[in-house]
Amino acid sequence: MRIGILFGGRSEEHAVSVKSAREVADHLDPAKYEPFYIGITRSGAWRLCDGPGSEWEDGDLRPVVLSPDPDVGGLLVLDRGRYDAIGLDVVLPVLHGRLGEDGAVQGLLELSGIPYAGCDVQSSALGMDKSLTYLVARGAGIATPDFRTVTADEHVDPEELTYPVFVKPARSGSSFGVTEVSRGEELSGAVEVARRYDSKVLIEQAVVGSEVGCAVLGDDPELITGEVDRIALSHGFFRIHQESAPETGSENSTPIVPADIPAESRSLVQETAKAVYRALGCRGLARVDMFLLADGTVVLNEVNTLPGLTSYSRYPRMMAAAGLSLGDVIDRVVSSAVTGTVR
Repeated sequence: MRIGILFGGRSEEHAVSVKSAREVADHLDPAKYEPFYIGITRSGAWRLCDGPGSEWEDGDLRPVVLSPDPDVGGLLVLDRGRYDAIGLDVVLPVLHGRLGEDGAVQGLLELSGIPYAGCDVQSSALGMDKSLTYLVARGAGIATPDFRTVTADEHVDPEELTYPVFVKPARSGSSFGVTEVSRGEELSGAVEVARRYDSKVLIEQAVVGSEVGCAVLGDDPELITGEVDRIALSHGFFRIHQESAPETGSENSTPIVPADIPAESRSLVQETAKAVYRALGCRGLARVDMFLLADGTVVLNEVNTLPGLTSYSRYPRMMAAAGLSLGDVIDRVVSSAVTGTVR
């Protein structure tokens, strides 16, 4: 099967995407797949390369585009002054954040007519925008934090809020631009930090509880959940992929898989994750992050429609604890895309 692996991208999560793609490459079964690696530079240039190595941009690269014409059904590669076509059976986007996880690439793939793994345009766009995620989840009866959105030119009166709050870009990932605000005088600076990543900003009431997550795999109605994890914090708040050397661990957090929570809480987290997944219309895979409160209730935090797949990421750890390797996960999401279970 000819599989196109998209990685890199123009978002602040470019480096994480390269690491995720490297892990995917290590777990692709060569007896099943013939991979074509398409690296997207930080400036947005698409290049056909040998693989997602740490210095992939230094190799022998050829300009490439994904044709939006379904009659082509794949890539157009510029070679010696002319374009050669490479047909693809399926595409696996290993892209995180803006222009990769928000429905943009998924829209191009819809035009191309090539089956692709993971969430579609609608669920990707909803999952990327935290305010829209919350509105859809609330409509499905799922608890969310109290929040308000702030537009590009809007001023917020600090006296209107109850602290602490979290100020974050509405459409960003990996905790980029997120600030915990405990006093009114800190609010303006936090909003400006968030606006570096998105013109739409979310101000969210802090939730007191344990941060837990659940990996979901498959298409409705057949959904598989990984083991629930819990993020044990020594101080501050969880900043995934923000560490200087994340492979060696975080300075303030330790993931515990399976989570050290009661069995009934574990089941509630898994069922809530599946309910959120269904409400957004997700398919393929996603990671649902939540808060587990002292009274046993669960509150949604966010949804990652293309979660990190690095060696230290939460999604593959949760699935491995449930008995599914990353190779198994890849096989399942690719098979789902090709057979068109929900398409």
